[in-house]
Amino acid sequence: MSVSDELSRLGTLHQQGVLSDAEFVRAKARVIDDGAQTVAPPLAFARLNAFRRARADRWIGGVCAGMSVASGLAAWFWRLTFTLLVLCGGTGALLYLLLWILVPTENEPASMRGPSASTS
Repeated sequence: MSVSDELSRLGTLHQQGVLSDAEFVRAKARVIDDGAQTVAPPLAFARLNAFRRARADRWIGGVCAGMSVASGLAAWFWRLTFTLLVLCGGTGALLYLLLWILVPTENEPASMRGPSASTS
């Protein structure tokens, strides 16, 4: 049942006197909140949007380490996958190169930055 259908059903129940004013307000808020939660993007999209090339566990460009963080799988799995794809027609090299170019690097942690440039 859609949100608008549930709201109209609640309005009908309220007009018939089945629901008090306070019950109607609580039920309406619950239906609207539930409808807003279904619109939220799935976790997979949030993880995909947060995908960055890693700085810490990088071997070449940080793509495999970044995919490790984004997917929850070990970095060696992604390295092995890209290696196998390189051996299968070179698609792994092309894909890795595109990800290296298109995916931004994660922000550098403050502990890895050098001394501040301010002078006293």
